[in-house]
Amino acid sequence: MTELLARYGSLLVTATAETLYMTLISTACAYLLGLPLGVLLTITSKGGILETPRFNAAFGWVIDMLRSLPFMILMFFVIPLTRLIAGTSIGATAAIVPLVIAAAPFVARMVEQSLREVDHGVLEAARCMGATRWQIVTRVLLVESVPSLVRGLSISTITILGYTAITGAVGAGGLGNLAFRFGYQRYEKDIMYFTIILLIILVCIIQTIFSIIAKRSDKRQSV
Repeated sequence: MTELLARYGSLLVTATAETLYMTLISTACAYLLGLPLGVLLTITSKGGILETPRFNAAFGWVIDMLRSLPFMILMFFVIPLTRLIAGTSIGATAAIVPLVIAAAPFVARMVEQSLREVDHGVLEAARCMGATRWQIVTRVLLVESVPSLVRGLSISTITILGYTAITGAVGAGGLGNLAFRFGYQRYEKDIMYFTIILLIILVCIIQTIFSIIAKRSDKRQSV
């Protein structure tokens, strides 16, 4: 272990930082896109405050189609867009583009699922009090579903973390790239195992943090 850290310590630190950078920025951007998409899926569904069955069916189909694309294929398919936005198709920053595109539809469905858990009685009460559609979305749907949204955020973050390992195999940097270059191509199993352990530790940390936040934001458990 000491010898491994002496040889690859700086590389491991850099790779971990790149992985966290890709994961956190991609998650934030995916939620900027996915949150409104999830809200739109919810309010236009049957019984929603803006019920539009045909639009909901077509929009849901597009979301599901994008979500079903294998990430590796999507990553290569959007290379022209990646170069247009990031100026390059390699590196940690460039990897954010396909990560966001892949994660946003997934986030949209996660958000939709969270919003659907809100008690319809609360929505009806807000309607009876004269709340507008915007107020129902921002002050009822989103507020009441915060614990579930946080749990969904945890799943999305961990999913994107897993995607970063795939981007590493094509030169995006991060722990995936370190494991591929040294662990796979050079047959150095120690570095491969160590990167796996680091990824597991990161997953555990992310899960723990978001679980704590979800519990503290759940009013039902604080009563």
